[in-house]
Amino acid sequence: MKGLLRALTGILVFLVCWQIISFFISKVIIPLPSETLGLLGQHLIDPRMLGAALQTAWKVGLALALVLLLGIIAGLFLGLSAACYDMFRPIIMFIQAVPVVSWLTLVIFAWGVGWRGPVFITFVSLLPTAILTTVSGMRNLDKDLLEMARVYRVSFKTVFYNIYWGSLLPFIAAIIDVTIGQAWKVVLVSEYLAGGSGLGVEIFNARLVVDSAGAWSVTLMACLLGIATERLVKYFLRRMPKRWGPV
Repeated sequence: MKGLLRALTGILVFLVCWQIISFFISKVIIPLPSETLGLLGQHLIDPRMLGAALQTAWKVGLALALVLLLGIIAGLFLGLSAACYDMFRPIIMFIQAVPVVSWLTLVIFAWGVGWRGPVFITFVSLLPTAILTTVSGMRNLDKDLLEMARVYRVSFKTVFYNIYWGSLLPFIAAIIDVTIGQAWKVVLVSEYLAGGSGLGVEIFNARLVVDSAGAWSVTLMACLLGIATERLVKYFLRRMPKRWGPV
């Protein structure tokens, strides 16, 4: 209860500061909170805006699914072979260092405006994090436990399920925890510059007509969806270790 009250107090302080700042700065830059929140309420019941939110959400979901699937598989192989890891690590680090704007240029040349660009950019931007985190998990496996399983000829299915998967689960949870918030940000930026639909496009349209309240209200909507998604995923992640139990 105290945590909730503190959170509500923080939100109230934020709104008060926002209101004060909006009095001293042009409304084109910082709109009134009442205007912005009023538009946000309208967006939440507007079928067009809900459709845009759904467009952004499925791109986030698809990109994260690809990141988890390919990132974990690649991390498993690289974690099993130090030679392969040393060979591919410079490539992974290079991909991680490439700025989003460079990927944007590439996808616009390749596919133009559409859904492929945001999904690809989000995927390639977050893939190195998934690979490197999985490799760290592989290097933290209990070697004595693996040796015992080998000596007693435990089946591969049992070893994978109880040792590999059980040990990697916290690292997989860390991948999701780190990437889910970043995925929303990257998808929105990609939609803004190269998307055909979604909340990023709505922010771009608001900018074209100099509608700052509209841009901020769509931004708040995206933030709420991102936070809600993150909380929902974390709820299920907290339940997963209980399902698998101790290794």
